[in-house]
Amino acid sequence: MNTREVTRQYRLNKWTEIVRECRSSGQTVADWCTDRNINPKQYYYWLKRVRTAACESLQVIESDDQSFVPVKMPDNLIKASPTAQAHSPIILRMGAITLELHNGASAELIANTVRALTHVR
Repeated sequence: MNTREVTRQYRLNKWTEIVRECRSSGQTVADWCTDRNINPKQYYYWLKRVRTAACESLQVIESDDQSFVPVKMPDNLIKASPTAQAHSPIILRMGAITLELHNGASAELIANTVRALTHVR
């Protein structure tokens, strides 16, 4: 690993901690930044860089890969209405998030969606 990559990784780790601290504070971004004398534009720049790095780190699954990822969900989080079942074989609701998977969804789309959901808090 070269010096640039080490520096990049160090900064990315630092920015990730800053984003986590802000999100877990319970404050708005503007209030949190004001309290710490950080320009909100700078915070959003860091957030963009962290998100970009997270997306780049996701591996793209080949379309012929037929592996499945087991997902354990409490029964009270899985709901489906009779009319929705006609349109989507799987509907997951978690708080304000609704995920509908149709019969035509590719294995790649499902795998990438499940990976993205592992990062949702």
